[in-house]
Amino acid sequence: MSSRDSGKRPRPKIPQGSIIGVFDPWRSSLCTCPLKYSLNPYTGCSHFCLYCYATSYIGRRKSTPKKDYRRRLLRDISRIDPRYHIDISTSSDPYPPEEATYKITRWTLEQLIPKGFRILIVTKGVLVARDADILSMGNAAVTVTITTMDREIAAKLEPGAPPPQERIRALEKLSKAGVPVGIRLDPVFPLLTDEEHMIKEVLEAVRNAGARFVVTSVYKARPDNLRRVVSAFPELEKNYNEIYRRQGERISGYWYPPRHLRKKILDRVRTLALSYGFEFATCREGFPEMNTAPTCDGSHLIPLRIKPEHRQKELDNWLRG
Repeated sequence: MSSRDSGKRPRPKIPQGSIIGVFDPWRSSLCTCPLKYSLNPYTGCSHFCLYCYATSYIGRRKSTPKKDYRRRLLRDISRIDPRYHIDISTSSDPYPPEEATYKITRWTLEQLIPKGFRILIVTKGVLVARDADILSMGNAAVTVTITTMDREIAAKLEPGAPPPQERIRALEKLSKAGVPVGIRLDPVFPLLTDEEHMIKEVLEAVRNAGARFVVTSVYKARPDNLRRVVSAFPELEKNYNEIYRRQGERISGYWYPPRHLRKKILDRVRTLALSYGFEFATCREGFPEMNTAPTCDGSHLIPLRIKPEHRQKELDNWLRG
């Protein structure tokens, strides 16, 4: 297994708050995302996806609202720069089952959208369709993660998440309401979800639901999530130990499959995506030349329906310290 330096470099200085922070502040050399904010209304995630990377530092636990969340969010709104969009969410899901009770993500949108903040929702939750009314009024777009249309495989990989067919219906409701939508075919699992017919099944379903953008990546392993994956799919253990531990690359704490294998899988997804008319991007793979979309995260989908509040003088004062 090879290993190489992550090539991290500091992000430019922009104001942030206690719960709205700069995404990837020590920017990985593989990250092609635009400068942006990240906001996670919940800690933990009740979807319990086997491949979750966040469990390596917060453990596996149900979604719980962040402490003193409402007060902290209102304070952060007065501090951050509205020129940069906000991802909701990057290390948890903003629409876990608990959102039906707490409605924290809904409340968050009610604070951000009228002020003209640009929002990119990233979710597997179908409750996002509930908020089509407010999302369609503001500067907001949605990307829904769908790794496979195979219900049995999805139920093993993402045991607490809604079935993929329900996510497709949520995607369609959002699209019909006028919310720009894309998908994350992410991650693709070698020898499990990477066959051409499986990729086609996802792309056909989401195209019919109104999606026009797809971003993808190949499964990147950490020790804890690799153990979970091979426990659920023991037939993969021998091949995954070879692909990840022996032949793979060690990059920024992850085991990546060999570069030639990643390229082969990504080429397959790209060829199919372009044949269906999608904008295409890869996520942290080291192949930016493959991208046809203006952004890799889908933030170019965000419309400008509400002009952001102008705070240039205040922000300039902050930057001067």
